[in-house]
Amino acid sequence: MPMKKVLVINANPKANSLCQSLADQYALVAADNHSVEQINIGDLHFEISLNEGYDKVTDLEPDLVDFQKKILDSEHIVIVSPVWWGTIPAKLKGAIDRAFLPGFSFKYVTGKTMQEKLLKGRTSELIITMDSPPFWYKYIQGNAIYKQLKQAILDFSGIKNISSTYFGPVIHSDRHKRQAWLKKVAELARRVR
Repeated sequence: MPMKKVLVINANPKANSLCQSLADQYALVAADNHSVEQINIGDLHFEISLNEGYDKVTDLEPDLVDFQKKILDSEHIVIVSPVWWGTIPAKLKGAIDRAFLPGFSFKYVTGKTMQEKLLKGRTSELIITMDSPPFWYKYIQGNAIYKQLKQAILDFSGIKNISSTYFGPVIHSDRHKRQAWLKKVAELARRVR
């Protein structure tokens, strides 16, 4: 099996979280067969808001330059995110707003309706934690995090999502349940091809 460049993103900005443990587990196991980089969104320092949208170029802070570099260097991107108010934490959304810019992740082409996808050739997988039951979140509440990440961000940029795994409810989980989730994440990391 050829070695892949894997980027694991912990989208939970909290210093200690289940997402951090899951991201660490994935990175540790994937490193047995692949080159792994890890980003903890909570450790990045940048202005979260794209105040002028795309109307004005705003210089990227060093952490966002590094974030872009790690995205470009990767072949497989793993996003481990909690569901907060139905979707991703604001700091991950801010990093995407600021770093996934025209000319980096996509490009509008004059005379064409669809954008050019600049991050093609990469795959991704989503690992999602939540306090509600996954069935309820996906089928009753509409699975907004999947639609936002997979359809509106990854697909738009050319990154092909190959799997999505949901863990919950976290709020009432015990040590045994969390150990089972860590074991499942290890299995996912071993499947990277």
